[in-house]
Amino acid sequence: MIIGVPKEVKDHESRVGVTPAGVKALVETGHTVLVETQAGELSAFPDDDYQGAGAEIVGSAHNVWGLAEMIVKVKEPIQKEYVFFREGLVLFTYLHLAPLQELTQNLLDKKVIGIAYETIRDKAGTLPLLTPMSEVAGRMSVQVGATFLQKEYGGRGALLGGVPGVPPADVCIIGGGIVGTNAAKIALGMGAKVTIVDVNLNRLRDLDDIFNGRLYTLASNSYNVARAVQQADLVIGGVLIPGAAAPKIVTAEMVAKMKKGAVIVDVAIDQGGCIETARPTTHSDPSYLVNGVVHYCVTNMPAAVPNTSTLALTNATFPYVLKLAQNGARAAIAQDGGIAEGVNTWLGSLTYEGVARSQEREFTPVRELIY
Repeated sequence: MIIGVPKEVKDHESRVGVTPAGVKALVETGHTVLVETQAGELSAFPDDDYQGAGAEIVGSAHNVWGLAEMIVKVKEPIQKEYVFFREGLVLFTYLHLAPLQELTQNLLDKKVIGIAYETIRDKAGTLPLLTPMSEVAGRMSVQVGATFLQKEYGGRGALLGGVPGVPPADVCIIGGGIVGTNAAKIALGMGAKVTIVDVNLNRLRDLDDIFNGRLYTLASNSYNVARAVQQADLVIGGVLIPGAAAPKIVTAEMVAKMKKGAVIVDVAIDQGGCIETARPTTHSDPSYLVNGVVHYCVTNMPAAVPNTSTLALTNATFPYVLKLAQNGARAAIAQDGGIAEGVNTWLGSLTYEGVARSQEREFTPVRELIY
């Protein structure tokens, strides 16, 4: 198979879909890998490393997309990449289609086989390709929040860990999954007072055990969320419904009652955000104010630490890249139920129920289409 690795073009997106180590493994198994020049430069993987591993360095995105049978990316294509779509092309990347009607329609119109990292499942039913970036984003969310609490960034001027004689900042984490757990680790490490809100009481029990009672756990309901958010200096949104739009847990009314200069970091923004006042931002223009509350809603947070993020991501994605290359998309999907879960579009049909519900479209399970 011919595998293409284009340079990412989303604002300040500096990760890359395949590392030189991955290229070497693909080439050794008989595949051709086309890497757009400087695709890995910002992740500290220069063209020379790719060439040394056996890749062909290609000078333009047009040629990478045009010659490849499968494109391996990091982030969803943006509008200027839609022109590269064609029937039968396999696109393996984060898609996050639920809030992206235009991208969804283009994938359907051009009959692209769109396989989304974020909806692939493993045998345990977890989301193995979402986990590493959720870990990075969860840990980063506290670093970012601590920075934006500084006065020069519009924050209320609170130090997350406080000092002797001055209490630490209050951190409220909405969601006790991968993002929330990793955010809690960093926030506790920095000395903050941490509260995690989740609807799953068993998960709250687990978190209480994991952190040995060092954080507060709170059952999720509108009353509890409103009180926790009002007291918080930093609110981190980490709620996920795989493949579907995130529910709005924190309402605009709750935000209006928050402290002036408090900070919101909505990690769920890729799926529409779990804070009602959240809207997507970029690394170039990362924050804005609503009712005096700083909102940081960058849709590709892990791109700020691309070397760590690329290595963490490709550790998880590469076995699937290799399986798709070795078997072809149809056979890989038929053989692996986890990959089948990742298929969001198949040759003109929408195949993922969560996206269909979010966009009020019809869908057809992929297994009905490949046999």
